[in-house]
Amino acid sequence: MKLKIDNETLAQEFFEDAALLGLVAPVKDYQFCWQLNQILGFDFRINNDYEIQLKKKQRNYFFSIYQYEVKGTCLVHYLYNNQFDGEYLLPEFKHLDFLWLLKGEFVNDAELKSLMQSVRTLPAVQLVTEMTNEKIKNKQHLIF
Repeated sequence: MKLKIDNETLAQEFFEDAALLGLVAPVKDYQFCWQLNQILGFDFRINNDYEIQLKKKQRNYFFSIYQYEVKGTCLVHYLYNNQFDGEYLLPEFKHLDFLWLLKGEFVNDAELKSLMQSVRTLPAVQLVTEMTNEKIKNKQHLIF
């Protein structure tokens, strides 16, 4: 008997209580996280355990993930780099530089809008948009 991973169910469960933002900020990931940490008071750190590796055209591509756990809650923020060496984690969103996943605790609309508004104030940020699961074709790429 062959066991098959059900990616659709996996993706559904992974994104169950999650919110996802797309960002255009044409700077290096560490510079962007520095701005988020310094200006907005976050504490994003790179998490090498969660780095995502995709194999395309006989090559490996590595997409780094930064993580920030909100003290006293179950909420965790993950910041994905959407580009590596000309390839994209989500090819359907080539214009986005970063993907911001909020996971572990439900975030209401007011909190999310407030976060988006804060992020828009950063010098590097050109666009912040809320993304819905239905629009994301390759959501399994975001699962770590």
